[in-house]
Amino acid sequence: MAARRQLPKLAAMAIPEPSSTSTALVTGASSGIGREIARLLARRGHHVTLVARNEQRLRELQVELGGEQRATVLVCDLADAGERDEVAQAVTRTVDVLVNNAGFGIYKPFVESDRQMELAQVRVLVEAVVDLTARWLPGMVERRRGCVINVSSVSAFQPLPGNAGYAAAKAHVLLFSEALHAEVKEHGVTVTAVCPGPVHTEFQERNGAHFADRLPRFVWLDPERVARDALDAADAGRRPVVPGGPQVRAAFAPNRYVPTTIALPIASRLMRG
Repeated sequence: MAARRQLPKLAAMAIPEPSSTSTALVTGASSGIGREIARLLARRGHHVTLVARNEQRLRELQVELGGEQRATVLVCDLADAGERDEVAQAVTRTVDVLVNNAGFGIYKPFVESDRQMELAQVRVLVEAVVDLTARWLPGMVERRRGCVINVSSVSAFQPLPGNAGYAAAKAHVLLFSEALHAEVKEHGVTVTAVCPGPVHTEFQERNGAHFADRLPRFVWLDPERVARDALDAADAGRRPVVPGGPQVRAAFAPNRYVPTTIALPIASRLMRG
């Protein structure tokens, strides 16, 4: 087996400048955080590849961003490996920015949950992130330019009874991203994990995340703020980021370092209400 060619080390760079042959691929672009990240990248001049299941919303966003010359629509259920293959085959531009944002959550005890839905959650939150990153990160390293933004969650900071699969999947995204960041930063490429708390989107209602209504209002963010903080963190070459001001970070960041014996009963009470 031939040895991998050794590439010279570079300092980690900000989000690459747009080019006429490149694109920024954003999953979950039909609403919420993904839509706002796509808007911000388009304002920077990037061609954007919009990926989600809802074609109508993607088409509306495509028109807003400047039409087919500025944005490409790819309808895909990311839980389906075959559909992910079709997305990869349809992308003809160089992917310099990859945003793994698509997701959903299950908010009920695991033994009461639907097995197929639990598996679909893992496929979207974990398998799709690994798959798409494996498709496009090597090319970024080879070209010495690129940026991956993986949307995790503050749920990744501790086990969450009643939300076990989601929290575990987001923990995978966080640790996966941090390890990759260390692997590729010397090649001029960055990987940033974005860990938002509750966000004013359709996610809470659509997924039944009603426990979030008990959280203080100051920790809630608009998707525009999360998107802006995500891109700022990627520009700065940061590894993880909790979007929001100092109060939001103070509310959530310590959870990552609190011993599980303390965090678990607190999380249990929160999730039960």
